[in-house]
Amino acid sequence: MIQIDKSLIDTLRKSESIVFFTGAGISSESGIPTFRGKDGIWNKLKPEELANFNAFIRNPEMVWEWYNHRKKIIHEAQPNAAHLTIAETQNHFKNVTVVTQNIDNLHRRAGSNTVFELHGNIERNFCINCKKYYNEELDFSKGVPKCECGGLIRPDVVWFGEYLPEDQFLGGEKAAISSDVFFVVGTSAVVYPAAGLVYTAKQSGATIVEVNLEETPLSSIADYSYFGKAGEILHGVLEEYKLSLKY
Repeated sequence: MIQIDKSLIDTLRKSESIVFFTGAGISSESGIPTFRGKDGIWNKLKPEELANFNAFIRNPEMVWEWYNHRKKIIHEAQPNAAHLTIAETQNHFKNVTVVTQNIDNLHRRAGSNTVFELHGNIERNFCINCKKYYNEELDFSKGVPKCECGGLIRPDVVWFGEYLPEDQFLGGEKAAISSDVFFVVGTSAVVYPAAGLVYTAKQSGATIVEVNLEETPLSSIADYSYFGKAGEILHGVLEEYKLSLKY
């Protein structure tokens, strides 16, 4: 059982705005493989062969085969204790925002209301020509699905070399600036520009709480670092906070 610092609980009691900045590590507890680490996806596959626009134009069948495989894994996964605890936090603080690098939609499925998706959402698709969205299940019986305008339909995820969606990043940045406590959960925060939000929060006076399996480059700037399963640690923090309200 990880001991939660009393000073963190005291800080939470004085806080109104909480941000959870999440990465692949939080979803690994739902059985979704991470991208980095010793068993990471990118150790087995080259990202430039699958996760960029040119690769899609060159071989859309292969790229869609890969994303449909990932969608199947994600559809079968369920929100875990960490996702559910983050959603429950909404019952105890004025403002709770999730800023996620994940594309798996598990935060919304867990019940989080304010979610900024920096890298898109695998549940959505759009036409590369007219940008029309196709959020229903696509039909692959005749090959790669096409829009009524004739354009190829692609997953609504951010590929290498593409910009983050401006509205999602600006929403996350605004939340970071106004946050009292900024939790970094399941990410080493090394991929920019997303990782810059941690430093934005720090410079704006937020208390930085790191929750990861092991030490990361972020540990040197975190006010608190807890190493272990995100579900257990976040549940422990929330339970300690609720307990403190009784006294």
